[in-house]
Amino acid sequence: MNPSKLTNISTSIFTVMSQLAQENNAINLAQGFPDFESDPRLIELVAKAMRDGYNQYAPMAGDIGLRKTISNKTESLYKKSYNPQTEVTITAGATQAIFTAIAATIHSGDEVLIFTPAYDCYEPTIRLFGGVPVSVQLKSPAFQPDWHEVSKKISSKTRMIIINTPHNPSGTLFSESDMRQLEDLAVRHDLLVISDEVYEHIVFDGERHYSAAMFPKLASRSFITGSFGKTFHNTGWKMGFCIAPIKLTKEFQKVHQYNVFCVNHPIQKALATYMEDPNTYLGLSAFYQQKRDFFLSLLKNSKFEIIPSKGTYFQLLNFSKISSDGDVNFAEWLTKKHKVATIPTSVFNSNKEDFTQIRVCFAKEEKTLMKAASILNGI
Repeated sequence: MNPSKLTNISTSIFTVMSQLAQENNAINLAQGFPDFESDPRLIELVAKAMRDGYNQYAPMAGDIGLRKTISNKTESLYKKSYNPQTEVTITAGATQAIFTAIAATIHSGDEVLIFTPAYDCYEPTIRLFGGVPVSVQLKSPAFQPDWHEVSKKISSKTRMIIINTPHNPSGTLFSESDMRQLEDLAVRHDLLVISDEVYEHIVFDGERHYSAAMFPKLASRSFITGSFGKTFHNTGWKMGFCIAPIKLTKEFQKVHQYNVFCVNHPIQKALATYMEDPNTYLGLSAFYQQKRDFFLSLLKNSKFEIIPSKGTYFQLLNFSKISSDGDVNFAEWLTKKHKVATIPTSVFNSNKEDFTQIRVCFAKEEKTLMKAASILNGI
């Protein structure tokens, strides 16, 4: 008897490349985490919450103060009101939120549309619950959805569409037009939507993040997921959230209560206090744009072809003028020979399509970026 429900799933590329970086003492621009500390004030607020005795289970749906903060933030930014009592859930990171939303709604044989390159948790989670992932491949270099193609891939079995904006790994954004076309298709075909918005506060060059919350008919059928770890430089805390209409939240929490029940209580208390000041997240775009611009200025004379990222803290580098190797081999060579670890992007694509691009994370200190850029410029 084969006990595996995910027979073709291998170790995550993030684990593989980070391990390779460690083995080769390479600069790790692969996995998406900062190499600088979170705000000392936030860390002290966590310690204070611990000292104040918030060391037992939090409410299943999350600390009500934090849920109110998320509700207020969403209304302020996106003009959409969510009831903090019945439509907001605090989760163990955004990945758990995505997993739980799929688990709560996808039945055997349901088709789920995903845009590839896609975050690597989507497809295995869909398969785990008997669903069928259907890929819509975004094309380099624009990585913009072709809604005519999307429409053609919707069938009588389609249950859900998953989107990610700002988009990892391409660093592109869904436009207002994209979101309205998504809304039209979701309504017309009665589809659920997961809108993965973990980089909502990291958008560059005066562009705007269009949340699913901004479009009433779309919001009424969407799970919107977010990440405190991405926002506040503490990915190891594994803190996220899901907002959704009450009907969807009820289904979500049926699974959530038996999946994790609740998440870290003192961190929730700290975040609720910390986010009373909106500047803690509103200043993030400028903070990361400075890092993006600094890193790209260092690479301007390299042989990599670069289109500046519009959002997230990732940047694609096209190496077609350097090597004819596939991106997996190139990334391994770069790590072993030149001591810079990156992520090959074909692993996220439909049929492993290779656009000769690697993804780098620029959520790093300037000295890290300078050292990495010096190496990359010499290739």
